[in-house]
Amino acid sequence: MILTITESAASRIKEMMAEKEDENAYLRVAIKGGGCTGLSYGMGFDNEIQTGDEQFETYGIQVVVDADSAPALNGTVIDFKLSMMGGGFTIDNPNAIASCGCGSSFRTATNAGAPSEDC
Repeated sequence: MILTITESAASRIKEMMAEKEDENAYLRVAIKGGGCTGLSYGMGFDNEIQTGDEQFETYGIQVVVDADSAPALNGTVIDFKLSMMGGGFTIDNPNAIASCGCGSSFRTATNAGAPSEDC
């Protein structure tokens, strides 16, 4: 498995899938160039698997990661945490060697991405 989704995150993802009435969708996790540090995370629902996607199941959720994103996401843990300010997903990526203050942008030792002014 490329990445780990905690039980808390899986529960929230399933709620989101039910809200969209698309319980059979795949959860696509990816990285793309952007953010103030060079790379940013993306998570969304997809109904198709693309050539080269790596696929696995966790807590009943079908997860897909494209081949380009897989190395930078290897070992990543996605969690969902509630606080007095609300809730949100957290991403702990052991490959990130730098991140920005907003926490949504990072770079790895082998992939600096393409920084932008999005932060």
